[in-house]
Amino acid sequence: MSWLMSAVYDRFMLAAEEACLVEWRGELLAGLAGEVLEIGAGTGANLPHYPAAVTRLVLTEPDRHMLARLRERATREARRGVELRGAPSDALAFPAASFDAVVSTLVLCSVTDLDSTLREVLRVLRPGGAFVFLEHVAAEDRPSRLLWQQRVEPFWKHIAGNCHLTRRTGAAIRRAGFEVERETRESMRKASPLSRATIRGVARKPAG
Repeated sequence: MSWLMSAVYDRFMLAAEEACLVEWRGELLAGLAGEVLEIGAGTGANLPHYPAAVTRLVLTEPDRHMLARLRERATREARRGVELRGAPSDALAFPAASFDAVVSTLVLCSVTDLDSTLREVLRVLRPGGAFVFLEHVAAEDRPSRLLWQQRVEPFWKHIAGNCHLTRRTGAAIRRAGFEVERETRESMRKASPLSRATIRGVARKPAG
């Protein structure tokens, strides 16, 4: 199933990428600089959007099939200074306070332990560092859609790489100790109705 996901993922997401995700990725990543870590980088959709001010870019992807496609894209992009790691997001093999920013796009839905992952992100960030996120979440403002998400999720996560439809990721980010600087809730156009509800924004590790 992991091989199949890696093979069809870009094609499956193409309509949503063209409708809104490319724009959202560009806006979120434009201001990044210094040493940046992206967790669960998948097939590398964010690669074209990292600015030249990013001096070190580390991409982690625990799935070996996705990692192979990520390596191919990194080669095509011919970007210098990209490091690829197979580390899981809840056990990042980096010292504390290693990065100026951490990026997560459409990955927190599928991590094994959301809270552990966010604690790791907080750990590897430098004080005041930015956590940049774009995630699909529970449709809390659409009760009928949320009900369908709850009904479908037990089956969905088995065929979609452990993707959970009902995670309250915004609340989890705050619970982990981040200070949310900005957050936008918006429907992901051209996506499946079950995964249209999204949040995106920037949170920071407290400076003190």
